[in-house]
Amino acid sequence: MNALEQLKQFTSVVADTGDVDSIAQYQPDDATTNPSLILKALKQNPDSELLGEAEALAKQLQLPTAMCLTALYGREISRLVPGYVSTEVDPRLSFDQAATVEQAKAFIQLYQQLGVDTQRILIKIAATWEGIQAARQLEADNIKTNITLLFAPVQAMAAAQAGATLISPFVGRILDWYKANQPEALEQGDPGVASVRTIFQAFKKYGYNTIVMGASFRSSEQIIALAGCDKLTISPALLSELQNSQQEVIQQLSGSADGSHAEVVTEAAFRWQLNEDAMATEKLAEGIRLFSRDIETLENMVASR
Repeated sequence: MNALEQLKQFTSVVADTGDVDSIAQYQPDDATTNPSLILKALKQNPDSELLGEAEALAKQLQLPTAMCLTALYGREISRLVPGYVSTEVDPRLSFDQAATVEQAKAFIQLYQQLGVDTQRILIKIAATWEGIQAARQLEADNIKTNITLLFAPVQAMAAAQAGATLISPFVGRILDWYKANQPEALEQGDPGVASVRTIFQAFKKYGYNTIVMGASFRSSEQIIALAGCDKLTISPALLSELQNSQQEVIQQLSGSADGSHAEVVTEAAFRWQLNEDAMATEKLAEGIRLFSRDIETLENMVASR
């Protein structure tokens, strides 16, 4: 049994890509995308029939073509996986709760128009205070959410208390920051792996139902170190590496509720704790900037046609 097959015994595997061929090849349970991955998929296949379909749909529904294209990729992916498909709201709305809710609901209506079961759609939102409050509002309206660009325990706790369906704590980007800024900390182990373990154990301890999905991996070793996490979203390159490896995979994470209760995360506490965490503050801002640039590039590619 290869390492990927072993991993699937303990953890639900998610494809971190917008490439439908890769999703078909590795047969994950779910798939998650973001503006960067949609842009990459379009660059790989610039003559995709989906682009023409998106242009027609945008004209019909009076919606942005890039938004329609994103939903069409989601529709295609939903035909290949049995579980969730994540679709990210425009990252430029990360500090606007009302606009995030509005676009999330527009995506859900768009998916309904495309005949996709919207209970399988996770609306992906950056882990700002405004984004998490938008998730609270959406979950109350039975729209499932995935809180992304998550680097700090306070973001995770706030998301769980808001009732988010799933969170995506980033592993590799945390490691990147420590390599560049505090390399001495690496002597204690991988800080990205440690962060997800801490969040996972806290959620199990307090009985939160929010799914923990580790994301942004730099190596198969990071993935194997988190075997037992609820879900792990993995790039095609690392899925291939795991599939071609015979390394033994042992369950590393487990936990159960102990009846204790976490302190409620207020807005003031959220902002202060995030402010005090230089890594999380910098990586959250950087992630929003990068995704924003990629959605702008995607819009320009579409417009140039």
